[in-house]
Amino acid sequence: MYRTQRSLLSRFLPLALLAATFVLSGCGAPTEGGGTGTAQTNAALKVGIVFDTGGLGDKSFNDSAWRGVQRAEKELGVGVTKVESTKESDYPTNLRALADQGANVVVAVGINMRVAVEQVAPDYPDVKFVSIDGEPLAKPNVRTIQFKEEEGSFLVGYLAGLMTKTNKIGFVGGMELPLIKKFQYGYAAGAKRANPNVVLLPPKYTQGWDNQDTARVAANLLFGQGADVVYHAAGRAGLGVIAAAKEKGKFAIGVDSDQDDIAPGTVLTSMIKRVDEGVFLTIRDVKDGKWSPGAVVYDLKAGGVGTSDFRHTREMIGDLNVERIDRVRQQIVEGKLQVPSDEASFAAFK
Repeated sequence: MYRTQRSLLSRFLPLALLAATFVLSGCGAPTEGGGTGTAQTNAALKVGIVFDTGGLGDKSFNDSAWRGVQRAEKELGVGVTKVESTKESDYPTNLRALADQGANVVVAVGINMRVAVEQVAPDYPDVKFVSIDGEPLAKPNVRTIQFKEEEGSFLVGYLAGLMTKTNKIGFVGGMELPLIKKFQYGYAAGAKRANPNVVLLPPKYTQGWDNQDTARVAANLLFGQGADVVYHAAGRAGLGVIAAAKEKGKFAIGVDSDQDDIAPGTVLTSMIKRVDEGVFLTIRDVKDGKWSPGAVVYDLKAGGVGTSDFRHTREMIGDLNVERIDRVRQQIVEGKLQVPSDEASFAAFK
């Protein structure tokens, strides 16, 4: 069953619209208010969060999810427990530990934790699990938060196409998954839209989210092949891409969180993915008795993805190019421009 809701989202990206479109799918039967649960008092609500192997301090995906939980702690008064994972085999154990400790909501950060959620959630029917990314799980106590990463990636790719001097750009991904392909192909399509002569060099994958040295080597290979802009979707590992770009005097594009301050002037922009907002709103739904299982999808129109505000690079980008990006943004929001998310749709787009 699919259902669409609209609500105002607070503190969205610069340049994003303050309207939210949620596509809810699942096997629960939502009430008129949009949820299947009952309201809980702040004091009764306990939230646990399990980070993937990238861990806190990745300045990317995990940190964004943590900001959402921290906001819930501050604004909703919930109790919070966090657990870090050193390897993927830790995921089921960590999820169970939080449920056993009395967490009402358990947030599983990252697509690689989906299998663990599928295994653990049925054993704790009274606990609400939040799975970030990946395909939805047909479980009455699981909500999956998804994003239109290809739409935000299209915008940063469009900027890369405008800014490249060599007409060669690069991409470094974490793991070669359909999710990360959405970043890759959205980026490539945006660059082609801005500059038909641009070439996306064969992408590099680090096969993980935490090895910055591997990502640095991958970026240097791309720079050595002539790329002057490299976009990463590799979590903590992507910090190595930014470091390589700074050393070479090239541009990097950050991901998930606003990474512009990591190397001001080197990070051309960041594709911001509002994991924090999705996590916060989900916790608020539990508190307000509006929980429903299934998938909640955040797109560009909802402000769930977008760009940073170019605070260190606006002068070199120029007002004309910023206006061009805004026009493309509006075309996507209005549905006039369909962004590819995989190899087949990218081929059709070209």
